Amino acid sequence: MENILITGGSGLIGTKITQLLETKGYAVAWLSRTPQKQQSFIWDINKQQIDPEAMEWADAVIHLAGAGVADKRWTLERKQAILHSRTQSTSLLHQAIEKAEKKPLTFISASAVGFYGFNTGTKLLDESAPAGSDFLAQVVTAWENEVKNMETLGLRTVMLRIGIVLDAEGGALGEMLKPPVAAPLGSGDQWMSWIHISDLARMFVFALEKTTLQGIYNAVGPNPATNQQLTKEAAKAKGKPYLGIGVPGFLLRLILGEMAAMVLGGNRVSSQKIQKAGFEYEFESLPEALRDLFRI
Repeated sequence: MENILITGGSGLIGTKITQLLETKGYAVAWLSRTPQKQQSFIWDINKQQIDPEAMEWADAVIHLAGAGVADKRWTLERKQAILHSRTQSTSLLHQAIEKAEKKPLTFISASAVGFYGFNTGTKLLDESAPAGSDFLAQVVTAWENEVKNMETLGLRTVMLRIGIVLDAEGGALGEMLKPPVAAPLGSGDQWMSWIHISDLARMFVFALEKTTLQGIYNAVGPNPATNQQLTKEAAKAKGKPYLGIGVPGFLLRLILGEMAAMVLGGNRVSSQKIQKAGFEYEFESLPEALRDLFRI
């Protein structure tokens, strides 16, 4: 496989994957509403339009596109955007692949540990755990069902359920360290299944190159941490003061609304399946990951 087509390529994860693939000698193109890369193809999810040449060009597709779940307050309209940006984009890709004479061989899609529900306590969850019943769990279930349709077209299909992505440039870590003083959220006992952004990018490339890989894998690191542990270690690595008193849950609900459940709850998720498949982490421990991110 030489030509890799990426949706959501300009985002945090997509940019990192693109850089890694190009370093390895792959040709990478993005699907975008407005060309942001020299090699781009046009698509418009709302209009259900896509450049038919995109699928003829691609040997594999990496599907990352989706409205950010934490970018805006969850109004009814925003919830629909979060769901439709995932299901309708996947459906559009399916239609385009179905029509293509030369089809990609592989389809790798982002998914999310939100599949398991907002708060699953201390139990270590593997890929066989049932879906939750809350809003995000319903979104991820619908998304994965659309992705599974790719198998009917003969494509090797892999879904990576992504946890909390640690990156110095943004994402969860950036939000946690925005205030002058770092503090846990709520009780701080909720589990956060984190992964270093470099390991996540490497996992997508691993899924691309290891042709025996198929189905669902948790894209989390091997050592989950509680919110309190992660906040404390991040503050230490960044050189910020840490306050051990948690931000009250009622205050977070007042500010964030329903979205507060994302940060007050948590999941302790297993990485054993991807490790047994042969994936090796560069950053297994939280202090090691944070030292790398903050270049200590």
